[in-house]
Amino acid sequence: MKNNVTTPALLEKYFPLSAREKADLEQVVAVHPMNIPRYYLSLIRPDDPNDPIRKMCVPGSEELIVVGAMGDTTKDPYGDDKHDKGNGILHKYSYTALVVATEYCAMYCRHCFRKRMVGLSNDQTVRNFQEASKYIADHPEISNVVISGGDPFLLPTDVIKAMLESLKDIPHLNYVRLGSRAPVVYPMRFFEPELLDVLRRFNREKTLFVPTHFNHPREITPEATQAVLNLREAGLNVHNQAVFLRGVNDDPETLTELMNDLVRIGINPYYLYQCMPVARVRHHFQVPLKEGVDIVDRARQQMDGHAKRFKFIIGHDIGKLEICGRVDDKLILKQIHARSEHPEEASRMLIRQLTDNGGWLDDLPEVELA
Repeated sequence: MKNNVTTPALLEKYFPLSAREKADLEQVVAVHPMNIPRYYLSLIRPDDPNDPIRKMCVPGSEELIVVGAMGDTTKDPYGDDKHDKGNGILHKYSYTALVVATEYCAMYCRHCFRKRMVGLSNDQTVRNFQEASKYIADHPEISNVVISGGDPFLLPTDVIKAMLESLKDIPHLNYVRLGSRAPVVYPMRFFEPELLDVLRRFNREKTLFVPTHFNHPREITPEATQAVLNLREAGLNVHNQAVFLRGVNDDPETLTELMNDLVRIGINPYYLYQCMPVARVRHHFQVPLKEGVDIVDRARQQMDGHAKRFKFIIGHDIGKLEICGRVDDKLILKQIHARSEHPEEASRMLIRQLTDNGGWLDDLPEVELA
């Protein structure tokens, strides 16, 4: 990881940059750091200026855009701040606690919805995991924990072991998730026997899941496939949470290939997230919902039952909303999770009027289906 590409000067050794590109890059990384493993950099096709792998890891001048035709942007579209219980704990849903274990990742993805904090010192990460586990133990309504970040697999193995050990004996905790993009961008982490042994031992006591984050079929390399196999052979379940991204996977053929390839290597397609309206992300990565719902439907027509199990999701401040489809120009959504302060909103249906540019729930007026 010490050899990651973190500056425009280092990037120039791999890709020629014009003076303007370099100046824009310097401006972007001053706000949102760059961090690219050389492994992931090797997946880029340097002769393709629109390469989807490059779009996800190399900063671009588009990140300087904070307003535009897509609508407003925000720093916190998922409502992390208002559900922050301190010491890295976000308690949005009564039954789930999310622990932000670190602000660091193996790679700083350009579409990240926590872009405001990843790679930057902040107060929203865990400082004392024993206290975090005490909060979880003191709330019997919590049935599962998500350890996220940043990327928890960037922590030392002994730290991961201690975190898991502190959760092992909480009786009302059914399972734990370790959310990570490391199998995609730095799969070599999962070639380490010590780490795999820690995960295997914990999984014997309490079920452990790894939700990962493949967005494009070219990310499913032999190395990534082996990393996933190592996790599966340790007994873990691996799920995938992709993000629907302009210029990366916004066509039926790419989405179909991605989901089929995930199933082929033993990963369960779980969520496809609508790109959030994050500042310096929305205006070059978000696909309008009117266009996106049709792309996803056409892709699903080509998939078998296992590949199409994923839910197309808006991760909104009010909770998680499944995008079910559309009737003419009316978008049909079902709320599948609601905030703990509004439990009555779970499982309700929402109908919104599609517009040409609307990419988020707040952009679409409420309408009746009839």
